[in-house]
Amino acid sequence: MKLDILAIGVHPDDVELSCSGTLLKAISAGKKVGILDLTRGELGTRGNAAIREKEAAEAAKLMGALVRENTDMPDGFFRHNRKNILKIVRIIRKYQPEIVLANALDDSHPDHGRAAKLTSDACFTAGLVKVETHDDQNATQERWRPKAVYHYIQDHHLQPDFIIDITPYMD
Repeated sequence: MKLDILAIGVHPDDVELSCSGTLLKAISAGKKVGILDLTRGELGTRGNAAIREKEAAEAAKLMGALVRENTDMPDGFFRHNRKNILKIVRIIRKYQPEIVLANALDDSHPDHGRAAKLTSDACFTAGLVKVETHDDQNATQERWRPKAVYHYIQDHHLQPDFIIDITPYMD
């Protein structure tokens, strides 16, 4: 299934807290949206991985996201390396999004900045011919590079480069 937008967050609640209004606006305009969580959020101080997984699934359903996946990287301890880049590349090639939304490159939470760089690099790598990945049936995936990668801001102390009016979706 081809998506218009793939929102990627390092923790299962990052997308909801940072860009769900933007996604709701896109969905209401007929865009196909999916979500990718990089970790299960198991180090979070509120709840645990099982609770966050249940909440994430319910949030995706309420928003109208068509898919939600998780790469199962270790929360707090994932690294910028080939293995993790390829995990994201496989998802990008699977859904071929036109736009990827990702954590902010500069954020007070160390996971957010690392995830943003990892996601940006995976978006570029997904378009390289000589990087081979396979789908769940072991078929070679076609290369794909999103047309744009935008970084959403979760830290209220940072100022965005541009703002999308999501007033109708605040509730």
